[in-house]
Amino acid sequence: MEKKTIGKENKEASSFSYTRSIRNDYLDPLYATMAYEAQLLWKILEKKQRKNFLLNVDVLILQKNNNKGFFKNLCLSEFSNLKKLRFKTEKYNKKKLQKRFPQFDVDEAFLDIKAGFLYLPPITNLLLKLLKEKGITINENIEITKIKEKNNNTVITTNGGNYETKNLVITAGRWVNDVLALIEKNELSFPITWDRPQECKYFYPDKNKFNFFIPENLPVFAYLDVGIYGHPVFDKKKGAMKIGFYNPPDFDRKKSAVKSIEDFINTCMPMLKNVRSETVTDADQCSYDLVADDNFIIGKLPNYKNIIVGAGWRGTGYKFAPLIGKILSQLALQNGTVYDIKQFSPARFTK
Repeated sequence: MEKKTIGKENKEASSFSYTRSIRNDYLDPLYATMAYEAQLLWKILEKKQRKNFLLNVDVLILQKNNNKGFFKNLCLSEFSNLKKLRFKTEKYNKKKLQKRFPQFDVDEAFLDIKAGFLYLPPITNLLLKLLKEKGITINENIEITKIKEKNNNTVITTNGGNYETKNLVITAGRWVNDVLALIEKNELSFPITWDRPQECKYFYPDKNKFNFFIPENLPVFAYLDVGIYGHPVFDKKKGAMKIGFYNPPDFDRKKSAVKSIEDFINTCMPMLKNVRSETVTDADQCSYDLVADDNFIIGKLPNYKNIIVGAGWRGTGYKFAPLIGKILSQLALQNGTVYDIKQFSPARFTK
């Protein structure tokens, strides 16, 4: 098994980064409850090592009064959904926000308290260690040429030999259709496209304001009107916090005054004006596999007994990883799952 550091992983992978947000503020109650259960599973995994990798710093959703229509309603709906689910939340007007989080200059915000971010390097190291302990072999740089169900088993033909297994789980990200095309007699493909964030930058706060940006004082934050998201300083030695900007292809944000990270800093986070910054190059070269109906794809491939698919994570999947892994393992080992995954069924794309 070849060991790699996080900085040398596949930079086209969907979750290549040092940090990933973990939050519950989804419009769909199913996603919100799944995100919360995934957090519980992350905490169980975290206990297998000494170093913490789940930082509960909360997630702050920001709003300006000039944000009208869809995005303001989106924030209000997410906040209302969390309250209905009895998740812990707090709402701030401008005065209260300035007192609690003076880093921001916005008109209102709400806080998702059972949220924060994951620090990936120790997670990767722990998973590699656990796989080795369980005798799991990782075969890399192998080209698959054919997949076939045979005698109630699944045969995978590669340029390095054949592999035979009872059940096959395919989690190939935005390349899932390339793998499906190798399955004998399969005609199904998924309406998946891919995209990437427009910008991602590190900001190095001045020494006299550095403490405002450490996890103890700054939550993960998002400004949904323009797809801004940010994480506090995750490595004090590096001394940088991260802000990204992603404009999904199905949202028209041309009317917004904020069209870049720089615009956001000038409008909503003036404490970072004129501080040193740089484009992120050591991480976040990531891609999002976007599904046409904006839902995950989880379940058995139609017309096959032993082939299971997990795809369509849309750039939000990493936080769900332990729960999705649990569901996929139940499908493979128990021929079913205790979780309600009907809306994620691959069969919804059959003609």
